Amino acid sequence: MRAVALGVDVGSTTCKAVALDAAGRTVLERLEPADPRVEPQVERMLEELRAVAEPGAPVGATGYGRKRVRSSRVLTEITCHARGAFAHAGRPGLLVDMGGQDTKVIRIGVHGEVLDFAMNDKCAAGTGRFLEVILGRLRVPLAEVAGFARAADRKVAVSSTCTVFAESEVISLVAAGEPLSGIVRGLHQALAARVAALLRASADAAGEIEIWMSGGVAQNAAMVAALEEALGRAVAVLPRPQLVGAIGAALAVLPGGHP
Repeated sequence: MRAVALGVDVGSTTCKAVALDAAGRTVLERLEPADPRVEPQVERMLEELRAVAEPGAPVGATGYGRKRVRSSRVLTEITCHARGAFAHAGRPGLLVDMGGQDTKVIRIGVHGEVLDFAMNDKCAAGTGRFLEVILGRLRVPLAEVAGFARAADRKVAVSSTCTVFAESEVISLVAAGEPLSGIVRGLHQALAARVAALLRASADAAGEIEIWMSGGVAQNAAMVAALEEALGRAVAVLPRPQLVGAIGAALAVLPGGHP
């Protein structure tokens, strides 16, 4: 079956696009590192999706670069991520979306509506960029991060909340002979503590609502484990976590609404 709706999520780190059929199933998806010249990149990705779509299929656009997507319906990230998460789960929940530029916590109701949301401030310390910068400085590949964190006998506390200052602090810790595994674990726990504060502000008092995770950082098992430890609760990573926003954008323009 051909696609009838297209969704684009133009993020600060990656650009995502999906094509959905009338039943809301994915026909084609694309995910690429974000190009500084995002307009031609998005147009090229959309042309690939239009090749499997009905003529004139509507486009929903979200993400920080959503206003640069021509001939699209511009949608907020909060709305799209809630819709994409609910389409998978089909029940209420609390979504943590951790991307390169921001971290969003969205409380989703029984019909997929947004009940409440919170975001980190403009500082990168509450986002994936925090880890990207400092792990890069430590020369720890993402594929090895979870192993480093698990191998730690203890965490090495990283107290700085600013990414720039934290980088300097980590360099000093390495120079002082602190184990790299403990520093990596400490970094993740520092970030998890900031995200947990956002979650506690939105979670129900009984702690019964499910917690889901999306975004590029959701692929980091060490981050998921650190967040579970900080909350004392399970955190489920949504399937194709980087595409949740793009899927939600496509569902928002799906002719006739989501079945």
